[in-house]
Amino acid sequence: MGNVWKGAAVLTVAALLTKLLSALYRVPYQNMVGDVGFYIYQQVYPIYGIVVALSLAGYPVAISKLIAERLAEGDEAGAAAVRRVALPLLSALGMMLFAVLYAGAEAVASWMGDRRLEPLLRLLSFSFLFFPLIAVLRGDFQGRHDMVPTAVSQVGEQLVRVAAILGLSYWALRRGADVYSCGMAAIAGTLGGMAAALLILLFYAAKRGRKKTTGRTPPVLVLHMGQRLLTAGTIVCLTNMALTLIPLVDSFLFVPLLRETGAKLDEVKWLKGVYDRGQPLIQLGTVAGTSLSLALVPFISGTRRGQGAAFTQGLLPLRIAAVIGVGASLGLICLIRPINTMLFENDRGSIVLAVLSASIFFTTMALTASAMLQGMGKEWAAAAGVAVAVAGKMALMHWLVPPFGVLGAAFATTGAYAFMACFLYVRLRRECQLAHAQKYVYPIVKAGVAMVVVLQLYRWLIDASAGGRLWAAAEALGGVAVGAIVYIVFIVKGNVFSEQELSALPLANKFRLLLGSR
Repeated sequence: MGNVWKGAAVLTVAALLTKLLSALYRVPYQNMVGDVGFYIYQQVYPIYGIVVALSLAGYPVAISKLIAERLAEGDEAGAAAVRRVALPLLSALGMMLFAVLYAGAEAVASWMGDRRLEPLLRLLSFSFLFFPLIAVLRGDFQGRHDMVPTAVSQVGEQLVRVAAILGLSYWALRRGADVYSCGMAAIAGTLGGMAAALLILLFYAAKRGRKKTTGRTPPVLVLHMGQRLLTAGTIVCLTNMALTLIPLVDSFLFVPLLRETGAKLDEVKWLKGVYDRGQPLIQLGTVAGTSLSLALVPFISGTRRGQGAAFTQGLLPLRIAAVIGVGASLGLICLIRPINTMLFENDRGSIVLAVLSASIFFTTMALTASAMLQGMGKEWAAAAGVAVAVAGKMALMHWLVPPFGVLGAAFATTGAYAFMACFLYVRLRRECQLAHAQKYVYPIVKAGVAMVVVLQLYRWLIDASAGGRLWAAAEALGGVAVGAIVYIVFIVKGNVFSEQELSALPLANKFRLLLGSR
């Protein structure tokens, strides 16, 4: 059991690092290639996000469960059979996805409204050839409670990928390449990251070694394993694709819908690039909002045995998610102009980014509720939440973009995540007791209002809008510090967390004076 918890901690840290890297590198990349170059990369990036879900969060989990079940019964031959079944099955799936995207790149680019994306899509299709072996290796290690290879390959892939994307794009620009060529360089860097992950996993596989097992797997067992692998793996993939599928809807609908309003393609590209500035902001806010709450979710698996009832009734994961989600959303909205200038060189599209910032609260709540449902074995409900978000996004895009343009797309994104959060919260209430949830709403709202008032006064006193990027950075960072202090003080004073809960949180010792005086 100790190995399980250590492994979970290793994977949690690796996931946090990779998510931070995935959000942060977009800022220097946008600074390097501009808004149009950023639009080009963001149009095809969600497809890579699907590959990541297949090779990291989906099929490895399903494979690990099957292998763990076999090993729990001392059946090493059965564990080997899982690998023998999984590899050809996923290889066939990978080949099919590769062929569809490679052959259909022209059609997909046309659906996206920009035929010049075709070579990028064709190059990106090769990523589907990497995922089968990566998924099987990760699943095999995780099924044996050996999480280090998965964590190292995850971080290694992201480090190589980020370095290659930035390095190759810079090299392409130095040689006078256009922004589409920079996009090709970025995709090549992505493939380099996947190759690095595969090499790392193969190294660990050779180092660990496996005894060769003989024997033939009965056809009935092969069919059963294949069915479980595809069913469970697909569900887990869907539950982890919320932050991938919503941008994918934008990739297919944003440009065509704006073109229908009479906007020229060059103008729409620029608008999409400015709109896409919100993606790293949403990712960073969501990582901050879910890192603490999701770390507590594994305890919920004990609710079936009566061990987690108090934890479930305490609403601790949802409270942490709500507190951080509200603070991050409102703080970012108040400081969006200086933050936009600090990160992206100017304040274009700040109103659009402010609307997108509101979605941080909903994504944080939705992903936390989704993880809690998965912890209780309700994976279908979590997957249904993602389906609700995608359907809502598509409907809202058709409804809001024609009259409101890019601002309508931002409202559609926030609305889609709100649908998902509400749906999953309702499902969660059906599955467990969420005792006294309402009593925490007022103190959290009160803390948010206090922070907004203080930050508005701060912005009025320290307006660095005419001082350039350096002054904007000073204003943004100072505002973050001021807003965080005010918000934390009100949260602690409002008894949102008990003293025992606060003592378990990071930096709790910094609030001892507040704890003694509230």
